[in-house]
Amino acid sequence: MRPRFDLLLAGLLTLATTAAWAGPADAALAKAGCVACHAPDKKLIGPSFKDIAARYKGQKDAPAQLADKVRKGGKGSWGPIPMPPSGEDKISEADLKLALDWVLSQ
Repeated sequence: MRPRFDLLLAGLLTLATTAAWAGPADAALAKAGCVACHAPDKKLIGPSFKDIAARYKGQKDAPAQLADKVRKGGKGSWGPIPMPPSGEDKISEADLKLALDWVLSQ
């Protein structure tokens, strides 16, 4: 499968123009390709990180649920566009934990 450079470019431009970014987690989110579809505070192709945090607020198993969605991909939770799976070749367990901790803190 060929990389979608248009989506990557859109994500990188969003990253470059967004003030409310993740600090150390931003590298993990960018490297994994998350920023091609998600932004900190506005909907792109997928929901914003703030919207994700709001939906999962107060749920003790939220990190595990989200990690499972990242690893397996998903469809229908936020609309008709599916999220592709992201294996450890895209984001390590440590980076996934760092990224999800930041997302859930929004």
